[in-house]
Amino acid sequence: MPSLKDLKNRISSVKSTQKITSAMKMVAAAKLRRAQDQALASRPYTSLMDKIVSKISSKATGTSIDLLTGKPENKTQLLVVFSASVTYVTALKFYEKKIENFDFDWLAVCWLCVGGMLVTASSNGFNQIFERHLDKLMSRTKNRPLPTGRLSVKAAWIITIINGTAGTLILWFMLNPLTGILGLASLISYSFIYTPMKQKTSWAVFVGAFPGAAPPLIGWAACEASLQEPIYISPAALSLFFLQFMWQFPHFWAIAWRCHDDYKKAGFHLLPSAGGKDIKSAFQILLYTLFMVPIAMLPCFPAFGIAGLTASIIILACGIIMLHPAFMLFKTLEDKWATKLMFSSFIYLPLVLLALLANQYF
Repeated sequence: MPSLKDLKNRISSVKSTQKITSAMKMVAAAKLRRAQDQALASRPYTSLMDKIVSKISSKATGTSIDLLTGKPENKTQLLVVFSASVTYVTALKFYEKKIENFDFDWLAVCWLCVGGMLVTASSNGFNQIFERHLDKLMSRTKNRPLPTGRLSVKAAWIITIINGTAGTLILWFMLNPLTGILGLASLISYSFIYTPMKQKTSWAVFVGAFPGAAPPLIGWAACEASLQEPIYISPAALSLFFLQFMWQFPHFWAIAWRCHDDYKKAGFHLLPSAGGKDIKSAFQILLYTLFMVPIAMLPCFPAFGIAGLTASIIILACGIIMLHPAFMLFKTLEDKWATKLMFSSFIYLPLVLLALLANQYF
């Protein structure tokens, strides 16, 4: 029978063997990763896109690849793609009831999502390129790829132009020319008109509301222009445009209120009053939220036939609920109510659009 000392020696020997084995595995894994990296670095480029992606990824983090693939950066960009795609499906179901032998085209929905995401990513890319020096000054943007140097300006231009070109071409050729024109107009107005205006005047918010309200217009027109000749933008499509146009003001001003001090560092003038977070700004936020409620009811007119009684009640109720934080912000001027208004606006738009979509099914 082995002694206690022998048992201790055996246990110590086993532990040593396990440590050596573990170390050998780690060395082998490191060698394998090194060999894979060398093979990737030495292989020839097979295409121009392959060369661009490889060059960019060697200098940048995952953020640059997200920009290249059109991955949305924030909730607002997700809402852009969501509102366009949901409105497109709503229009398809709307016309499915009116046209015999109508084929529901899910592939077109996918093309709209891809094209819309790329155009949105391109707009965001131009914005970050033009404001890269200002982004360094603000807490909310100082960690973006360009201010931190994780992505070069040259690489950002390449990514942005690829996204914008590919997105516009997809909307134009895979859907119809009107959709491509509207997408390109939104990109240009957001990137080259709204973005430089932000430092000059609070009217930039009004200008930015046009490309911001374009997604439902693009979604409805993408379906409608594929079904009728001559191509035109119908009153039904315009009613959805004005719905989202009015939503832009309380939504964006709530964000501007929360980020006012940060925006001031970059010289942005985004709240409606020159005094910033004062009673005048709060009053205009409340006023535009009030205007939003009846404007949002435009799709409910019987002449358009987009919304029935149930959808109309839901839209009206959502607008009234959104009035509460707007009124409390006017009453108290407290930041917490701007935060609540911002989050209620994020909820309001999807609910309204989903109510319009559900109306086509029930």
